Amino acid sequence: MSLDERRHLARVLAELDLDANGGGPASAGPGPLANPYLTDAKLRHQRRLALLVSAGCCVVLAVWIVVIAATLPRHFDAHHWRGVWVNFDVFLLAAFAATAWAIWRERQVLILLLVAIGTMLCCDAWFDVGTSLATSDLWISLLSAVFAELPLAFLAFVGARRLLRATVEASLQVPAPAAAPALETAQAGTRGRTDDLNCSLRRTPLSGNGLDEALPPGRAQRTAEQHA
Repeated sequence: MSLDERRHLARVLAELDLDANGGGPASAGPGPLANPYLTDAKLRHQRRLALLVSAGCCVVLAVWIVVIAATLPRHFDAHHWRGVWVNFDVFLLAAFAATAWAIWRERQVLILLLVAIGTMLCCDAWFDVGTSLATSDLWISLLSAVFAELPLAFLAFVGARRLLRATVEASLQVPAPAAAPALETAQAGTRGRTDDLNCSLRRTPLSGNGLDEALPPGRAQRTAEQHA
């Protein structure tokens, strides 16, 4: 069964479930697709708190940028230069190792790891180039940034976006808790089960077609049809 056919089956089962309960969306309550921030006072409070903290961080950071722009010296001799870069590369290696494990096991934590790796690679390229200006190592830093670090970061961000989108689509395909066990579209990944959805991200399989969701749309669709 293809992905589109499974989505159509999910909609049909949802309609049958509503008819069996003797009512439509109005009599069924807020439903699983309702905005929880409109129905839960605790979530509304947490949302306001998160917005307040984020806005406060923006203000503080804006002020801090002005301060360091006016006070930092143009030249500075950094101590522990070797240790800083070696430790950064050790953390980057650990992130790649964890990502390889998440790819092998097809776990939801892969999305976070891809974002982390993409961010670290962008920082690596930024500081490599920025600290190499007016030195003989500038061209090496530029080449490594253009042909290695930035392309890998782009692939990591694109893969994380596609996997996150597949996770959201898979969650929207479950119309009601009673019908969820019967829907193939509720499966979390190609090797997971629906009863694993409450586990941690380290244990929860990827949604949709697993790692195939990170492929380009055309290739991912062909792969899904081959697995159906």
